Amino acid sequence: MRLKRISMAVAATAAASLALTACSPGGSQDKKKDDKGGDSQTVGDAKQFEGSGRFELSDVETQNKEIKITVGSVEYGGYNGLTPDTYSTYTSAVAGTYMPGFWYYGTDGKIYQNKDMGSYKLISEDPMKVEYTIHEDAVWSDGTPITVADAISAWGTQTTLSSPDAEKDDDGNAAPLFNNVSNDLVDMVPDGPQGDPKGKKFTVTFKEPNPDWELQTWLSFPAHVIAKNGDLSTEEYIKALQDQDGKKLEKAAEFWNKGWNRGAGKLPKEEDNVSGGPYILDSWQQGESVTVKANPKYWGEKPGVEKLTFRFIDDSAMVQGLKNKDVQVIAPQTTPDIADQLKGLEGSNEAKLYSGNQLTWEHLDFNFRKGNVMEDLDIRKAFAMCVPRQEIVDKLVKPINPDATVLNAREIFSDDENYEGVISESYNGEYDDVDVEGAKKLLKDKGKEGATVRIGYAAPNPRRSQQVQLIKNSCEKAGFKIEDVSAKDFFDPGGTLDTGKYEVALFAWAGSGQKTSGWNIYHSKGAQNYGKFKNADVDAAFDKMKKATADDAHLEAVKEAEKALWDNLYGIPIFQHPGMRAADPKI
Repeated sequence: MRLKRISMAVAATAAASLALTACSPGGSQDKKKDDKGGDSQTVGDAKQFEGSGRFELSDVETQNKEIKITVGSVEYGGYNGLTPDTYSTYTSAVAGTYMPGFWYYGTDGKIYQNKDMGSYKLISEDPMKVEYTIHEDAVWSDGTPITVADAISAWGTQTTLSSPDAEKDDDGNAAPLFNNVSNDLVDMVPDGPQGDPKGKKFTVTFKEPNPDWELQTWLSFPAHVIAKNGDLSTEEYIKALQDQDGKKLEKAAEFWNKGWNRGAGKLPKEEDNVSGGPYILDSWQQGESVTVKANPKYWGEKPGVEKLTFRFIDDSAMVQGLKNKDVQVIAPQTTPDIADQLKGLEGSNEAKLYSGNQLTWEHLDFNFRKGNVMEDLDIRKAFAMCVPRQEIVDKLVKPINPDATVLNAREIFSDDENYEGVISESYNGEYDDVDVEGAKKLLKDKGKEGATVRIGYAAPNPRRSQQVQLIKNSCEKAGFKIEDVSAKDFFDPGGTLDTGKYEVALFAWAGSGQKTSGWNIYHSKGAQNYGKFKNADVDAAFDKMKKATADDAHLEAVKEAEKALWDNLYGIPIFQHPGMRAADPKI
């Protein structure tokens, strides 16, 4: 699974599809007149491709309208959403409007080539070699052509390369020069994109077969902007990346890490605010909203509306916001109360509802930093014994999805045909039922009665607040002292997750089908291994997963990884998210 923090923005994008990327829910669509009575063609009149969710908009003019969307209350992270601090589905929902890419997920969950961007094809399996062609008309919003140089830049910034002057930790490792959430593409494709940097065609050759070859990021940010801010010509910048010259890249990397992201409410400088997608950043009001506007230089299919505004609204206030017309699309983290409110709006024809299980799952992750009580496996076991997973599902999820079950895996969802087989070989059911007495005994044996467990999550979040209360009710009977340390800045630099001032983190990962992204979370070298977990068996299993192109080999690696994660209690999966999102019926 390609995994991202938090849950519902992908669902929101689907609900907001008429506006965002001219996508709509899968299946055929009837033609409709403009609801206001006009004869002008709307997005709803456009032809939809089966499954992909894309509309043919070549003959449709961008409407001079604004659609307001909310995917949650979390602040937008900034133009560069590919750092560990900003990489979230909330930020990705916005960044997806201005970042270029060769592929996208359809509403059917399948991968489709983005013909606006170009094309690609696998031309050799041994060695694995892929050919990419960038659309001849593709340009950045400042008019600079999108070329192979941009692909080399995207590749070269996904590296563990460090500055020769960087400080090293106790193991002799230095922080990567580019603070990229993904830092292994240079290792996977040592020679990088091969082609004229000023041209439109390139090939890449993988060192080893890669099951996720199609999902790699070969375009992200404008190379010429990074080069300029690094006091380099584009040619010098590309050469330094190809040579992996850490010293020469220091200033460019500093800009990549921090130059676009200047703080909440601050857009990049005008000359650096460059888009390769259908929209471009327009305004950002800290704590309120971020707006994107149509990119006049975009060469592909026209965006549906002139402006999209992503408002930061608490889940508990979203339904009222939709009712008041403050927003036209909402994607709340659904509680039974919110579900009832949404059904009420649907009943009064004030909203269209979209519902179903999301490719998102809730989990509790431990903090393994030195000195934290959760360093001790027995304490982790005691906590797992008292977490009332079934009660959480029964009280908070089943009222929305009566068929909901407790989730017992991380790399596979419960509706997958291989789920039961994976579970049978990786998990023995020891945490299915609450065992207060067993947890109490482990704490007593370790002399840790009364151990404080701070559970952190991004606030406000009604459902997570309720989960923590249910955990508190159960685990305090076992001898733990449970503290809710939720915070609005939980995921921010300097926030709870970053500083490690917690024992357990409560959040969700959103999966998107990438087979190897778990490496980035569970491997000791993973950029999203926030709790500093380190285990040789887990590392070995995910290393194997990265190389397993055959389905059966990948499945065996998943079983090994799941068993190692359960045996060492990296964390505790809880449930797959039920999803309800809603839209104004007039969009």
